[in-house]
Amino acid sequence: MTSSDRIWQPLVEELAGRQGAGRKSEFWLRDDDAVDPMPALDRLLDLTGEFAVPATLAVIPAFTDEKLVARLDEAPHATVAIHGWAHRNHAPEGQKKQELGAHRPREAVLDELAGGLSHVTDLHGARTVPMLVPPWNRIDADLVSDLGSIGFAALSVFGPPKPAPLAVINSNVDIMDWHGTRGCRDHGLLVQAIIAHLQHAFDDEPVGLLTHHLVHDESAWRFLERLFTVTAQIESCAWVPIRTLIGRCAGRGK
Repeated sequence: MTSSDRIWQPLVEELAGRQGAGRKSEFWLRDDDAVDPMPALDRLLDLTGEFAVPATLAVIPAFTDEKLVARLDEAPHATVAIHGWAHRNHAPEGQKKQELGAHRPREAVLDELAGGLSHVTDLHGARTVPMLVPPWNRIDADLVSDLGSIGFAALSVFGPPKPAPLAVINSNVDIMDWHGTRGCRDHGLLVQAIIAHLQHAFDDEPVGLLTHHLVHDESAWRFLERLFTVTAQIESCAWVPIRTLIGRCAGRGK
């Protein structure tokens, strides 16, 4: 057994054990910061397409146009969500970055978000999912109650979901080491994070994999390919479309 096989063996065993117990293992993928077609996005779309993994792209409305539409017309497994408005920080120096905070008038923030949803929907039509992905995974709690009134059906940040008046579909495993190398996290630690989520998730919440194609190093691409390969070999594993997850939340009262 190679060192790579040893790293992945615990996940193989966990997934096989869940299958033997009659339990499904579900995953979904969110990739942030899409704007234009580029080689890194091509690589993500090609890889997810090869393994039939539905990809939800969080698109920055202020900077995207028909070029991305044309590229995604060739990627039917991809959907688009709304990544704030311009991914611009409005927090004062010394505070955590935030576009959707309480630093500006509430109406101004909501108007931007409504415009972003309208712009992306006009571009992508049925490919658009009315889900807000706040830049830096941060949004002022007082804004959440107004998202439904401007057309959003779901919210996606990072970490355990909190009660909200709309569907909350969070990512919970980020493959990037933002506070260290800024490359891919150690594969063994990522495997352990996935296993921990599978074992402890409430109500069998799926593993929400968070990726950022623009900054992936080769280690990140290797990790994704190996994860897709492992999950493809387990019959009870499924990569679930975001619309299915939103529908489930709505069905159980969010």
